[in-house]
Amino acid sequence: MLEIKGLHAEVEHTPILKGVDLKVGLGEVHGIMGPNGSGKSTLAKVLAGDPTYSVTAGAASLYGQDLFALKPHERAKLGLFLAFQYPMEIPGVSIANFLRTAVNSVRDQEVPVIEFYSMLQDKLKELGLDEFWANRYVNEGFSGGEKKRNEILQMMVLEPKLCFLDETDSGLDVDALKIVSEGVNKMRDGKRSLVIVTHYERLLEYIEPDYCHIMLDGRIVKSDGIELARKIDKVGYEFIREEVGASQSG
Repeated sequence: MLEIKGLHAEVEHTPILKGVDLKVGLGEVHGIMGPNGSGKSTLAKVLAGDPTYSVTAGAASLYGQDLFALKPHERAKLGLFLAFQYPMEIPGVSIANFLRTAVNSVRDQEVPVIEFYSMLQDKLKELGLDEFWANRYVNEGFSGGEKKRNEILQMMVLEPKLCFLDETDSGLDVDALKIVSEGVNKMRDGKRSLVIVTHYERLLEYIEPDYCHIMLDGRIVKSDGIELARKIDKVGYEFIREEVGASQSG
């Protein structure tokens, strides 16, 4: 589904990504961990088309199509979705209107109003949200947990094929983390893939990935299963740095 080869990217002439390689197959869930400044969030934003970043080398394709030849809205229509670490507030725009506009933008034909609102109500129930939630303005006055639940609601309504979750667990208490994780797990139907960017192993215990990757200094340096995330949680990243240092010196 997704293939990234030798991806390099920079912001204001400062290199951030320094040769990322990654393959994500249909229906797979991948976790990406790493310390601050390792390039995790940058990878998600570059793939989504954030104009802040410049791609200087490498390639990325989704379903065989060159992502970097597409504008951000074209990537979204192809099936790419990014849940932001810090979702924006959009005063004056209701969640219902925002989502209906988004759904109609990524589909080939407009969804009838009654069909859309029926679908929206179903998704609200799945996330434990009351029907009046949809009348609120997008993220205005929301707590951190509410913003993250709203991101998962968007994902459930839009039904993308490849979902990047950029530190969705940031700022969540245990109860909110469980609710968000349940929403994400309901999307695991073998028809879509998920890439979960996180600092901590705890999210990956709720949404257990098929593969776990560690990023250091702009590259993915080690990949394994959930056991790798658990080891990082216990001992930190130092053993990874030592392994990378040993391989480079060797």
